[in-house]
Amino acid sequence: MRFRTLSLGNMSILIISSSPHKYGNVRLTSEACKRIAEYLEGVRAIVLDVYDFDIKPCKGCVSEDVNQCKLPCVYEDDMKRLYEVIEKSDGMVFVSPVYWYNIPGPLKNFIDRLTVFENAIFIEGRSRLEGKVAGFIAIGNDTGAVALIQNLMAVLNSMGVAIPPWALAYHESEEPVIENKSFMLDVANVVRGVVTMIKVLKGVERPAYWYRADNEYLEQVTQIFQQIHKEFSIQRTLKSSSPQHL
Repeated sequence: MRFRTLSLGNMSILIISSSPHKYGNVRLTSEACKRIAEYLEGVRAIVLDVYDFDIKPCKGCVSEDVNQCKLPCVYEDDMKRLYEVIEKSDGMVFVSPVYWYNIPGPLKNFIDRLTVFENAIFIEGRSRLEGKVAGFIAIGNDTGAVALIQNLMAVLNSMGVAIPPWALAYHESEEPVIENKSFMLDVANVVRGVVTMIKVLKGVERPAYWYRADNEYLEQVTQIFQQIHKEFSIQRTLKSSSPQHL
């Protein structure tokens, strides 16, 4: 199947991935979110995995003096450049594994460090996250996905982030995500919901409907997941056969 070419306008979203496994379900789903955003929804998307960056735990300046929690952050780490990327984006899709009903440590560090954006209310009069849009995807072998998503929703909304309809998807199974068609469709609609909400907030669209479940859309989404799975399988094989792994 060929995807129609969409014009990638000024809107952009970030896919915030959080897995140490380069070719696992979380990173596969994150890459699928990027391609769904660009191929099917017509917006630019960037995948960032927090495990690929040096993100120190939040020092908690705000607890001592609310006026001390401001940019530039006291830490000189990778969040300095990530702040710039986040600020330029219109929305975020969080893709996380389930670690005991919650997110992994590196993602917790990332979110805690967003406090400096939220605390801009007291420094500049407005949260720097206000009006951005977020969606949430959790993947695990066992229960805990909904608890994880509920926590993320509460935190991000408390920072000023808008949450659209159909903003969550979860996979609680040991089977590969490409075997779960309802999950893949929900993932696509998380991305679609985030993009649609951005357009609504910008006043460029008033959608007749938000969730797509038609066969054409499902086929396109499934093809994207399967293509990435194929690419990951090849990359994993090449890595395992490289000299340092022999």
